[in-house]
Amino acid sequence: MAAKALSFVVGDYVVYPKHGVGRVVELQSQEIAGAKLELYVLRFEKERMTLRVPTNKAESVGMRKLSSNAQMSDALHTLKGKPKVKRTMWSRRAQEYEAKINSGDLVSIAEVVRDLFRAEDQPEQSYSERQIFEAACSRLARELAAMEQVDEPTAQVKILDILRAAAAIHNKVAVPA
Repeated sequence: MAAKALSFVVGDYVVYPKHGVGRVVELQSQEIAGAKLELYVLRFEKERMTLRVPTNKAESVGMRKLSSNAQMSDALHTLKGKPKVKRTMWSRRAQEYEAKINSGDLVSIAEVVRDLFRAEDQPEQSYSERQIFEAACSRLARELAAMEQVDEPTAQVKILDILRAAAAIHNKVAVPA
């Protein structure tokens, strides 16, 4: 079964599930072990990393174009929801959160951001919770920034504003006046 190769051009922003938003900087042709390979060369500025992905494997590794406006809207709407607090062991939850982040699915990443967000009036997060929250928030912010053509800190402020507004609503409902 031949996989239909995704087509990206130099300059396109793409999402690679394990690394987030990168940019196609070059299309290369290399000979490796006697086989000629066409490669996308991706640059991830934040990590200062370059990744070469064979064009025929791009789809199977989950590489995709930036999300549509509807998908981003769904993700931002997810942030407004009530956080789901699971009572399982932290190690199991951490694995689930990491899997959601690495899936590359915008709504799943937004769920992690929503569930791990702590407002100023809420208890402190553990170091590992904070690390996972920041990784998820950064991943979401980078895709939002690329879509809205702003920088990552601006996108992060927008995300945190949505989370704070949602937390104020949910905390008000939870505490009888």
